[in-house]
This record gives sequence, C-alpha cells and structure tokens, in this order.
Amino acid sequence: MKEGKLIVFSAPSGSGKTTIVRHLLKQEELNLEFSISATSREKRGEEVNGKDYYFLSAKEFKTKIKNEAFLEWEEVYRDNFYGTLKTEVERIWALGKHVIFDIDVSGGLRIKRKFPEQTLAVFVKPPSIDELKIRLKKRKTESADKINMRIAKASAELATAPLFDVVIENDNLDKALKEAYTLVSDFINKSSDC
Repeated sequence: MKEGKLIVFSAPSGSGKTTIVRHLLKQEELNLEFSISATSREKRGEEVNGKDYYFLSAKEFKTKIKNEAFLEWEEVYRDNFYGTLKTEVERIWALGKHVIFDIDVSGGLRIKRKFPEQTLAVFVKPPSIDELKIRLKKRKTESADKINMRIAKASAELATAPLFDVVIENDNLDKALKEAYTLVSDFINKSSDC
C-alpha cells in the first residue's frame, strides 16, 4: 500500500480550521480525503455517525485504547475522548489519497511526531481570544460553561503554535483559505516524489 501525505489542521475551537479544511477538500486536484475522528462525546445537531465522527461510548473508546487501535487519542475533557483510528488512515491511503485532519492541538502534534517527514502540521490562530469567544457564542451549540472551558483551553493551545510547521492567522477568511491552499499544494507537490 502506497502511503500518502498527512495534512494536519489544529486550532482552538472557533478559529476556523473546520471551514478551511472543508474548503481544501473541495479542491479535487489536491487529492485529499477527510480523516473522520472517533469520539465518545454525544452527537450535536445533525451530525452523522461515520460522516462527522465515529461515535463510540466511553467504554468502547477505552477498549480500543487498550487494543492500540488509535494512531493518536486524547481525553479532552473528563470521559470525553477524541482520537484517530489507524484503520481510518489505512482506508484513505488505500484509496491513493492524502489524509487531511481537523483535530485538536495535542493530536496534531502526536501525528507530526510519529510521521515527521510525511506530515504538514498547520496551526490556525484566531485574531484574539475575544474574537474566539464571539465566534463560539454565535455557534449557539454549547452552554456558557462549555464556552468558558473552551476559552480557558484556547490560551494553552495558543502557546503550542510555534511547535507547528506553519501558523495561519485567520483574521480574514479569504486570505486564510488562499494561504492554506498554497501551503498544502506546495507540500503535496514537493514531496510526492519521495
């Protein structure tokens, strides 16, 4: 099986990484496939199992951890796990595509450490913590307590930005989308000869 590239997008919640990843997936010439993460959290809104996430119970998730089924995983909040199943990356590589991730900072850095040459790790930075709070409130998907937890976590995540290959500041979405496209395209093309 030919292994493709791994494109990691990480950021605090509300930074715009999901919007950027969705945009890149529409660019057929990049030959990207989205890595669907597994999670033990409850579905939100219209989310679909196997499309947005692989929804597992906390017990199922812990069993898979014991069986070393994950490329990376993290307990983001108590009994709230997220991770990347090894089978998911193998599935995408078997299609002859490159894997694009929309994952949290810790997971993104773990993938970069495991596959340093194959991975482009991009950190999407919000213009400010205040802007982040506004974006999270506009979503109307979480309680004020959850938003405050995410804001507290964002400060720690922002400190990890220098550990990534590239930082994109998302203060202008069009500019961020163009910058992300160029980075990913250059990475895939320069390293596809390897």
